[in-house]
Amino acid sequence: GAYFATGAASIITDLLDALILAVIIIVMAVPEGLPLMIAIVSALNMGKMLKDNVLVRKIAGIETAGSLNILFSDKTGTITKGQLEAVLFVDGKGRRYKTCAEVPDNTTAMINGTGSDARVIGGNATERAVLAFAAGAPSCGMTKYASIPFNSDNKYSAATVESDDFKGTLIKGAPEKLLAKCTYYLAPDGSRIELAGSTAVEEAINELASRAIRVLALAISDDSIEPDSDRLPEGSWTLVGILGIRDEVRPESVTAIKEVQGAGVQVVMITGDRKDTAVAIAKDAGLLTNEKTDIVLTSDELAKLTDDEVKDKLKNIRVIARALPSDKSRLVRIAQELDLVAGMTGDGVNDSPALKKADVGFAMGGGTEVAKEASDIVILDDNFNSIDKAILYGRTIFNSIRKFIIFQLTINVAAVVISFICPLLGMENPLSITQILWINLVMDTLAALAFGGEPALHRYMAEKPKSRKEPIVNKYMWSEIITGALWIFALSLVMLITGIDPSNDTFRTDGFMANLFREYTAGDAEDSTKYLLTGYFCFFIFAAVFNAFNARTEKMNLMDNIGRNKGFLKILGIITVVQVLMTYLGGAVLDCYGLNLTEWIVVLVMAISIIPVDLIRKAIVGAVRK
Repeated sequence: GAYFATGAASIITDLLDALILAVIIIVMAVPEGLPLMIAIVSALNMGKMLKDNVLVRKIAGIETAGSLNILFSDKTGTITKGQLEAVLFVDGKGRRYKTCAEVPDNTTAMINGTGSDARVIGGNATERAVLAFAAGAPSCGMTKYASIPFNSDNKYSAATVESDDFKGTLIKGAPEKLLAKCTYYLAPDGSRIELAGSTAVEEAINELASRAIRVLALAISDDSIEPDSDRLPEGSWTLVGILGIRDEVRPESVTAIKEVQGAGVQVVMITGDRKDTAVAIAKDAGLLTNEKTDIVLTSDELAKLTDDEVKDKLKNIRVIARALPSDKSRLVRIAQELDLVAGMTGDGVNDSPALKKADVGFAMGGGTEVAKEASDIVILDDNFNSIDKAILYGRTIFNSIRKFIIFQLTINVAAVVISFICPLLGMENPLSITQILWINLVMDTLAALAFGGEPALHRYMAEKPKSRKEPIVNKYMWSEIITGALWIFALSLVMLITGIDPSNDTFRTDGFMANLFREYTAGDAEDSTKYLLTGYFCFFIFAAVFNAFNARTEKMNLMDNIGRNKGFLKILGIITVVQVLMTYLGGAVLDCYGLNLTEWIVVLVMAISIIPVDLIRKAIVGAVRK
């Protein structure tokens, strides 16, 4: 009976030991800090992004933005400025000017303010553009007697005005309506010269139209408009000139589009404009570069194509003109069926289905609330340049998460292997439960803060977009994780086997580590390894600290951009200081009993050795990749 009881007690003890070992392995193996890390890295970057006019509504959206393969972007206000500007003035002889000294004040638009604070307000978009062009020297002191407002049937407007040195009618409108009535043109010195045929002017108009520049003729008549009449004055008119008006491409959009394309993201411009206008803008924006392969479709042409035909052409589509909101939803669906990660911009209520369907929906800050609700990200300044930044931040977050995974899994794999192998070799687990909890705290919360502050590096935009099927831990990461974990495990075995007698878990009388560490003599024989195990605990923590430098950059220079993540050095510094204090003050709670100078040197040399080992791995991987 006593024998049976003893055997049963032994079995229960073994089962408990096995259960404790299983719990330790599970605690060490599961990277439970990953969700926290994702939340921290996202929160830290969201603050930076807000300063760059990118408001993240859904955290998953910004992560996905870094993996975009195709981006469907609106034109007006995103690629272009979203406001009409007078970009050219052509006089009656065909001479061109980029500035205009005088534009007749025949508009409901007004200049508000002076100097650099002057703003054009009121009127319609065309009128504001005309006055803004002339705002360098606006006409003053004029009295308006009668006017004809613009309407789409007449395609002109006019006003009879009088001042100290002028009385007559100022007319603006479509060139085809005004040119035929112009007998003279206004010379630069103010004199009137006979308009002997308007070939030069007509050539300029045709050339501007081919560049998607709207044209507006300005003319003067000496006669007046009859009050309450909508008839223009009879007699000969004088052509002041032709204004070219256009919604110009944002200069920063050209650079941003080039960078986004360089990042492997296909950009497709979607616009309600006519095909020729859309083509001209797309060329200026750098979207159309190859006339043989680049495809421009109208909504009608797109509708005639089957889904399979669109799939065949999709990689070469650059512009969709005269687009309908339904076209956006269809394009997103087709792209996703091809396993592409699709982004979509929009600002109207009708855009919301496409924004919701897209992997990343970008709503414009000036758009409707419905569009914003359907989106993942709001671009506050409606600028394509901010979409570029959103993609960069998305890639930064993804890379920061991968760096954290390398750091954490290296230590986790090493700890799991040690916890599993040591009992097989007849040794106690060298790490106590409280030490494992501290290691987990270092691996999770503090490391998440350290890696969460990694800067957005423009070199990330040179990487190819991640495939939907690509695992988060790729081959490069596994090479670093396994190399680091095996090195820590190998040094652990050297330290434990040459310092501890596995037959009775006491300090060895001979052996490599036995000669470098002191034997603990304050307690019983089984306590004799306390200095060695304190050193082992410190080695494990400091190996993790030094490995953090390996994990944060794929470069050979471990200090690459370290100045832009000062929190990284601060947090590692805190871990180091706390670890040293715990070594002397931990006592029985943390199984730490202090180390002398020789022992510290041994611990630090062993821990820092993980840096040259990983540099060798980086050199080998770099050579293989080339």
